[in-house]
Amino acid sequence: MLPYLGASNKVIEMSNGLYTARKLREDRKELRWSDKYYKRRVLRLKEKSDPLEGAPQARGIVIEKVGIEAKQPNSAIRKCVKVQLIKNGRVVTAFAPGNGAINFIDEHDEVVIEGIGGRLGRSKGDIPGVRYKVIKVNGISLIEMVRGRKEKPVR
Repeated sequence: MLPYLGASNKVIEMSNGLYTARKLREDRKELRWSDKYYKRRVLRLKEKSDPLEGAPQARGIVIEKVGIEAKQPNSAIRKCVKVQLIKNGRVVTAFAPGNGAINFIDEHDEVVIEGIGGRLGRSKGDIPGVRYKVIKVNGISLIEMVRGRKEKPVR
């Protein structure tokens, strides 16, 4: 048997041979907790920290329009909006994609946001700290409004 330091910092003897299946199975169950992906999945840490709570999209109310400077080497002001989610009251920043898209979004509008599609749920491209994008404004697709196919409804 080979000594092995387990997840709980106690020495686990690596068994091999006949009648050791139960011991190996119990050791594996304990050692899996040192794998960060297993631990995060089982404890559901992503859903708990995610403002959308694991959902693909969420509705919210626009609090204010903000301009966020792009990261180096780009130089631009990306048009974003601060959105308070209806389901849990959290405030997130969402990007308004498209030329002049910010003009179709006003304060107190109801918007639908979704993930921006970056790496592992983090920010994408040169917009620091922005993880979401606006896809609908008052039930009408933002892209359709930018392209001029639909008008913004008067509430």
